[in-house]
Amino acid sequence: MTRRFALAGAAAAALALALAGCAAPPTASDTTSTATASDYCARMVTNSGGLDDRSFNQSSWEGLERAQEEFGIDAQVLVSTGETDLAPNVTQAVQSGCAFVLTVGYELADATAAEAEANPGTHFAIVDESVEAPNVKPILFDTAQASYLAGYLAAGVSTTGKVATFGGGNQPPVTLFMDGFVDGVAKYNEVHGTQVQALGWDKAAQDGVFTGDFEDINKGKTVTQGFIDQGADVILPVAGQVGEGAAAAALEAGGVSLIWVDNDGYDTLPAEYRPIVLTSVMKNTGDAVVEIVGDDLDGSFSPEPFVGTLENGGVALAPFHDLEASVTPELAAEITELQAQIAAGSITVESPSTP
Repeated sequence: MTRRFALAGAAAAALALALAGCAAPPTASDTTSTATASDYCARMVTNSGGLDDRSFNQSSWEGLERAQEEFGIDAQVLVSTGETDLAPNVTQAVQSGCAFVLTVGYELADATAAEAEANPGTHFAIVDESVEAPNVKPILFDTAQASYLAGYLAAGVSTTGKVATFGGGNQPPVTLFMDGFVDGVAKYNEVHGTQVQALGWDKAAQDGVFTGDFEDINKGKTVTQGFIDQGADVILPVAGQVGEGAAAAALEAGGVSLIWVDNDGYDTLPAEYRPIVLTSVMKNTGDAVVEIVGDDLDGSFSPEPFVGTLENGGVALAPFHDLEASVTPELAAEITELQAQIAAGSITVESPSTP
């Protein structure tokens, strides 16, 4: 990549735009080594979670909007509201004639692979999924690294000795967070001689608590209340919009904090939840999207996967915001040191789902 990856905090703002008139998709012979912004357009297709998911659809679109601002390109989004929208939306994005198509999530992997094969002159990128093709760039994140820090933090601030995590579905992009989280709790126990329990996930069995979808907020509230009833006072939901139900249960219970994922939940969740957001395990998806679009404009598009890590800033732990006082200076210093060790490779965070 030609640009240095840098942390950025884009404001959450997203509107679905209608597609412009369709043109014939580019063929391999149409593709040049560079493109000018005036004739370059990009299309994004969301998964079935929709655009305002407070998760990777929202972050990806924010990145494409920033690319539009920075490079002067035309960017529009096709919003999928259900499974039946997925493949048709990818087809429509390609038929727009745009040089670049961004798809989000595992639900779009098959449609992305099919359209990429049929349209070798179009460049694709897909978030949180691997598609092997010469014109598809996977955008992946080793979230276990930052989740390890979150698990260590959760164990360090817990007053009950129990923390918890759950997912929307048993899929690698989800369980990667959960693996790192429970390993971070285990590391805290090792360092401090404690026995903090991590409920909701068995790393050895690769099985745990899942709601079965990423949209039903009530399921998130019910699952979280179950954890709270067992004594958990820090919750990590990895379930898109379902996590908002976890936030509601935590707020109602009192004395329970939340760790968000994908973006900084302090900024993206409704303001009423700010007092309970301890931190967030962030994937800096928007920054990756800006960089990849810039590379495509420069003629340096590559199918080599982008993998966000602590070292390159692709993943990160958000600030503690309103709950900073609950994190002792000693605990904060330990987390900073762990981050440096992981980035340097002296601590390896392992998961079957590591990209």
